[in-house]
Amino acid sequence: MPNAAAESLKAQGNQFFKGGQYEAAIGKYKEATAIDSSVPAYWSNMAACHEKLKQYEEMANAARECIKADRSFVKGYFRLATAQKALNDLAGCIKTLESGLGVQSNNPDLKKMKKELIELQRGEQVAAYCAKANEFMTNGDIPNAMKQLELASRLDAGNPDIETMMSKVKPKFEALEARRKASLSSTELHKERGDEAYKNANFEGAIDHYSKCIETLQNEGKTGTPLALKAYSNRAACYKQISNFDGTISDCTAVLEVEPENIKALIRRAQAFEGVERYRFALQDVKTVLSMPFHKVGKQNFDLCNGMQHRLNRTVQQLKAMG
Repeated sequence: MPNAAAESLKAQGNQFFKGGQYEAAIGKYKEATAIDSSVPAYWSNMAACHEKLKQYEEMANAARECIKADRSFVKGYFRLATAQKALNDLAGCIKTLESGLGVQSNNPDLKKMKKELIELQRGEQVAAYCAKANEFMTNGDIPNAMKQLELASRLDAGNPDIETMMSKVKPKFEALEARRKASLSSTELHKERGDEAYKNANFEGAIDHYSKCIETLQNEGKTGTPLALKAYSNRAACYKQISNFDGTISDCTAVLEVEPENIKALIRRAQAFEGVERYRFALQDVKTVLSMPFHKVGKQNFDLCNGMQHRLNRTVQQLKAMG
């Protein structure tokens, strides 16, 4: 049962709120929470007052207390997200909205705010890419300017500002690319064409070009060169895409014979070993990656390998139990 004294204070606070006396309302809601802090509405109403006063830090604190009081009270998440948005904590805001949608997946207010926020983030990212592209253009770095504009275009195709910048950069970039490709050797050209085919998801075509590059380098006795290692690594990625795990293992092994701590090759080979049910070998590669310094491995690779290690350990133990 609600505490009568606390409810009376809440009612007084509501009257102050309606009259625009937000500081007085906050005082009453605080008195109510002092009596019973487990009622989320007291905190939520307090957060609403702070919003009116543009006191967003205080609003966020009250909203957190609201969620703490009752994690199923969806309005608490909306209040906190509103405060975080006003404080420009967009990442925290999205996280809060996702938590709220986890409680009530069809809540229209949370869904609307999340959509608006994602659009806002997208716009900010596009602006950042364009600003960086302009900086590269000013410094005469056409390739990197082109790269930034391509990233921007993926997020906002048809944006007139991007198209205007692209019209200035693209002709210069294409001229540079034509000169660069004209200077490539036949092996480098095959590797280049393999890269282009891979980007277009033409994995069979990419494998053909990488194979020609590798065969030529083998005939020249250059299997340990950086170009050969890139061709092996990229062909391994193609083999993995078409589930040719034996090919992936073979090419990753060729890379690892020269670069034993090549993280990308170790992870790909581990995934391929798992694909052909050679779990102990997969586990060995994963453990090799996890034994390396965290800053070298990176969080994404560490998390991937950590998950694989747990999964592979379970599988190996199950196989042992089966005899």
